[in-house]
Amino acid sequence: MQTKSKEQFVHAVFESIAPKYDLMNDILSFRRHKAWRKFTMRKMNVLPGQTALDLCCGTCDWTIALAQASGTGPVVGLDFSQNMLDYGAVKIKELGLDQQIELMRGNAMSLPFEDNSFDYVTIGFALRNVPDLKQVIREMERVVKPGGLVVSLELSKPTWQPFKSLYYFYFQKVLPLLGKLIAKRYEQYKWLPESLIHFPDHKQLAAIFAETGLTEVEAYPLFGGVAALHIGTKGKTKPGV
Repeated sequence: MQTKSKEQFVHAVFESIAPKYDLMNDILSFRRHKAWRKFTMRKMNVLPGQTALDLCCGTCDWTIALAQASGTGPVVGLDFSQNMLDYGAVKIKELGLDQQIELMRGNAMSLPFEDNSFDYVTIGFALRNVPDLKQVIREMERVVKPGGLVVSLELSKPTWQPFKSLYYFYFQKVLPLLGKLIAKRYEQYKWLPESLIHFPDHKQLAAIFAETGLTEVEAYPLFGGVAALHIGTKGKTKPGV
């Protein structure tokens, strides 16, 4: 799928599934995504007043967690789907975080921020959907401050049998049917498993993080490899400086 057509297709998918996105996340992750995010937040150790950018923020669960951990630091949630942002905005307002969190419609491939702007830049369950994941990681590295963290929480590829076979059967055969039944969207949820086929496994993605210039790269397979957390640190100074 060409870059532009993939971008347009993914945009249409997420615009259409926004109303049932949170429910389908529970189903997609066996209700584990909240535990994975809590694990991620412990590893990140966000301090009071620190700033964060949450890319492809969807309905803003992670954006909200970042703001709550920081307490006072500005947090930006960016997504290209206005429908997703609208659902997230309702949550944010209900929690009284609308003065701390700014939501923006934008493109993760070309971030509208200066270099070295945030203490953390995160992306959750979206890196496999972008047209060029290396470009997105480069952009994340660019806008994070020296010493700051680039963090990806993403679906991954189980490595051990028989769980691997069971998972792929569920992901490729059962999930699209659940999408049709619950969200009235079959093709969109049929596409989501396909988005994982060419996505790097957790070791390959860790190598890409390192290639981008991030240091101290950590990779944590979760729930038998169904998901993986990757954390990379931006160097204090660029090589050769």
